[in-house]
Formats: sequence, C-alpha cells, structure tokens
Amino acid sequence: MTLKLWATAATAFVLLFAGQGAAHAQNIQAADFVVALVNSEPITDAELQMQIKQVKEQRAQQRQSLPSNADLRSGVLERMINDRAQLQVARDLGLRADAAAVDQAEANLAAQSQLDVMQFRKALEQRGITSTTFRAQIADQIVLTRLRDREVESRVRVSDTEVENALSARQAANTDPLAQEINLAHLLVALPERPSAAQVTQAQAKAQGLLERIRAGESFEALVKEQSDASRDNGGQIGLRRADRYPLIFVNATQSLMVGQVSETVRSGAGFHLIKVVDRRVGSLVQTVTQTHARHILLRLTPQLTQTQALAQLTLLRQRIVLGSISFEAAARELSQDGSAQQGGDLGWSSPGMFVPEFEEALDRLKVQEIGVPIVSRFGAHLMQVLERRSVELSPAQLRDALRAELRAKRAEEAYQNWERDIRSRAFVEIREPQ
Repeated sequence: MTLKLWATAATAFVLLFAGQGAAHAQNIQAADFVVALVNSEPITDAELQMQIKQVKEQRAQQRQSLPSNADLRSGVLERMINDRAQLQVARDLGLRADAAAVDQAEANLAAQSQLDVMQFRKALEQRGITSTTFRAQIADQIVLTRLRDREVESRVRVSDTEVENALSARQAANTDPLAQEINLAHLLVALPERPSAAQVTQAQAKAQGLLERIRAGESFEALVKEQSDASRDNGGQIGLRRADRYPLIFVNATQSLMVGQVSETVRSGAGFHLIKVVDRRVGSLVQTVTQTHARHILLRLTPQLTQTQALAQLTLLRQRIVLGSISFEAAARELSQDGSAQQGGDLGWSSPGMFVPEFEEALDRLKVQEIGVPIVSRFGAHLMQVLERRSVELSPAQLRDALRAELRAKRAEEAYQNWERDIRSRAFVEIREPQ
C-alpha cells in the first residue's frame, strides 16, 4: 500500500485515465444494485465493475498477472470499502480538497499528456469520463492523502539512536570483501617487461624462498627492507583503504587471511608478490545517489496571471527556445520570478528530496538536455530543463539522513496498515451478494 496515493502524478494519470468511473454514485440506475454499504453509504455494482476494469487495464499495461475473478472482485471491493470509510472520517474532520489543489493536479496531468486543460477534458469525455467526475476523483485522492498525512505520517518519528543502531547493524552485516577497509604490505620480486621462462622461474623460486623464510619466523618487514623491488618504506605498507581500491588479485589472495598472515606468492605483470594483511576493518557503508543539474523558469500565479495563462505563456516560450529564437538562459533572466533568474535559472546540483514532489517527479522524467512541458507546483508554473546527471557517494551525514528516511518510510507503512485496519473495524459494513 502506498501512502502517497497522489504523489506520483504519472501513475495517477494512468489509473484515472484508464477508464475509472465516478468517485461516488450520484444516482443508482434501475439496472444497477448495491454490493456493499459503508456506514449506510452505498457502493454500487457499476462502481465496482469500473474499478475492476481499471485494475485489469493497469495490470495489462504493466504486464502483470491477474488473480482469479473472485479474488480480484473481493480485493477491489475491500479497497473501495476502506477508501469510502476513510473519506467519511475525512469529512467528519472537515478535510476538503480546495479548488486550487484540484486545478493544480488537473493541470499537471494535462501537461504530462502535452495537452492544455480543455484538450485534456475533451480527451476524457471521449472515454466517457466527464470533467466533473474526473475532478471528483482527484479531490478524493487529495483528501485521502491529506488524511493519511495528518493521521499517520505526521506522527511517525525516528530517533538518532535508532538510526545509529540501524547503521551499526548494516555495517556488521556488510560482508562484501570489496567494501572492507584493509591495509596490505607487499614484497615484490620484480620481473622485466618481457621476461624469459628462465627469468620467471628464477623470480618465482626467489619469492618462494622468501615466503619459506617468513614462515620459519623471519620478519616480513626486515625482508621487505632487504629484498623488495617495490617501496621499502614502512615495511612495504600500502595504507588503509577500501578493498576496491586495491588490485583485485591482492584482495583475492588475502580475502581468507587473518591480520598478520602472509599470502602465497602472487603473480602480476610486475613480478611475484608476497602480501601481508596488516589491518582489516569492517567497511563503511557506501551509498550512491543520482544528482540532477537543472534550470527552470518560474511564473508565479496571481489574480492577473491565472494558471491557464501561465501555462500557455510557458508553452509558447518553450517553442521559441526549441526553435532557437531565444536561449533558455536569456529567457530565464528576462522572465523568471525565482531567485535563480540571474543565474539563467540554474538550480545547481540537487539530490533526491530537495524539491517539492510535484517538481521533482517532473524533473526525474526528463532526459538530459530535454526541456519538459510546463508543469504547476505549489509555487507557480515552471518550465524546466535537465542539464546533467551524475552518481555521487553520500557523505556519512547524508547516509544517515537516507537511512532515517528509509526507517521512517517502513514505520509509516506499518502505522498506516494498523490505522487502516482500525478505521475498517469501526465502520459498519454490509456486503451484499451479487443478484
């Protein structure tokens, strides 16, 4: 179950545009019948069949298998009952979806299909969905999200101690040899660039003899100082570093060794090595994220500049930029009402979670150098372009923040399931057999 049912607008568009019916039955037709009552509010068979059709189309698009008809009907009906019960709780708490929020969601969905709002509504009507019905569906999803934010997510907390405990557990379970930190020392018996068979045999014999002397009790460090053809400083130590920064043959040769032990002879292009494990530590966790370098043009909505006007203005501006009659940078300096305007709209490098969801989700859908269709966020109307993307390792502080978010999401999901069961148990539900 996803808490943010309206968080991913593209998914919501697929679900809603696939042919979903009215959010609530306004009039039960004579040929229809009630399949369930939720605190005396009916769910009709027509509504249920529309939802089943929606799930089938969604599964087909995602190439997912379907359960049996009976299990599908039961599961969809249970979902509708839960949603209906939660919407009733939301109404009792006075939660509503304001027209501006519905307008914003509708405009974003229209923009994703590269249509203006009026064209989008006509496309819906061709599928038998009126704009009133569609906006009611949007409103319901907004209300459900606000209710769950208020009753579940806002109450979830993760302490610093829990984060540290989880980090320690992850580190202890980190058995990847390349993620460990090791300090290796080596003694090299060198070979020329193109050695003869006799030179190889001679060097190998010398390395084997030195290994036998070490195993007989001689000091590895002393032999390095006397015999190594590599650096003799500090007993031949290379230094403490992540194992993936060592040659793989060194890691493989020492993987099963304890600290203080010396490997068998190891052949490389340089010659024959004897490798000693000086130190081995549990590796620090490394996590990479994809950062995005983007720029945008922001038009703030006012009584004088409506949402429709702003989107239309940015659509024309996008065409001019694509055709080359004006650069994105110049347009941003001239028109953008954001603090980034003087930098040509440049937002710099951003990590996941830095922007509001509706902006970030639209940004994530763009390819590098692509200029997206205008979208609406809580700040206004945006025209955006992705300049670059890169993968970077998180710093220790960023890693802790990511782990905190992961723990919080897991705890929120558990809390949501408990809360949903509680709402369901307190509702009076009567399920009626099909006629």
